[in-house]
Amino acid sequence: MKLRLHPYNLVLKHTFTISRESRDIQPSLVVELNDGEFSGFGETTTNPYYNITMDNLQEIILKNEEAICALSNEPPEVFWQKLRPLFEENMFALCAVDIAYSDLYAKRNGQKLYEHWQLDIDKNPMTDYTIGIDSVEKMVAKMKELPWPIYKIKLGTKNDIEIVTELRKHTDAVFRIDANCGWTAEEAVENSFKLKELGVEFLEQPLPANDIEGAKHVFKNSALPIVADESCIIESDVEKCVGLFHGVNVKLSKCGGLTPGKRMLEKAKSLGLKTMVGCMTESTVGISAIAHLLPLLDYVDMDGGLLLKEDIANGITIENGVIAYAKENGTGVSLL
Repeated sequence: MKLRLHPYNLVLKHTFTISRESRDIQPSLVVELNDGEFSGFGETTTNPYYNITMDNLQEIILKNEEAICALSNEPPEVFWQKLRPLFEENMFALCAVDIAYSDLYAKRNGQKLYEHWQLDIDKNPMTDYTIGIDSVEKMVAKMKELPWPIYKIKLGTKNDIEIVTELRKHTDAVFRIDANCGWTAEEAVENSFKLKELGVEFLEQPLPANDIEGAKHVFKNSALPIVADESCIIESDVEKCVGLFHGVNVKLSKCGGLTPGKRMLEKAKSLGLKTMVGCMTESTVGISAIAHLLPLLDYVDMDGGLLLKEDIANGITIENGVIAYAKENGTGVSLL
């Protein structure tokens, strides 16, 4: 098995702003694993919040290239377990490697990845489309540019209720709110009642991840369900979310890939938590991987490819929120 790295600078259609940062370009790393007949592709993105750079992604993968390529005949679960100790400090890098290997493994077996997992795709959820923080006029313009059945709205400003009130005038779509740790517990509870009246479905990570007492207060008093994001990073976090959140948003880059991500979702379901997977502005490479987890999800945020000026791959397609799988096996991905 041979390893190849493909670094990209993904140019966004619009400046993307959340409560703690703005960006126009999203650096992304695609890992390719080739066995001489098939290529598997996986992706991760850089992230300043988690100190993930293009340099440290490539460095740790190349450092462990020999170990990665030596595991060419293992099932994905064994492959991930053997590599996990080598990527202790960089789950983002392990994610890209894990997705690439899972894609390759399913292609070798002549199956789509969801078929390998024996999942039923008949009741897959639709994806939302994200509207980043901006002037209200520009947020409205973004919605009009792409009419959609479900919008995920980034908040964490001093004018959040006014923003959602104005957006509601322009669409009947379902709203989901992501404050990215931008509120206090008191703000979250107060806002929840107003936002429920405005047709909001749930709130994602309203408080900083370390505010446990605040999370307990919000969980008990909120008018809307609360979904963990920054509070649910790795597998051991899922159980900690019981009693603090109504659901969890699993990010593949944060947890180390499809292999642990699938386990986290199954664990969350067993604990009575709602399940979600979110993207981190990946291209269609990373988004196509998420698509194979859809049968395990209540909600999904996999609009990364839609946010780009130009995509870098073929794979799944999305129309009006509905995801269609590629004809190809594995995750269905091929680079353009």
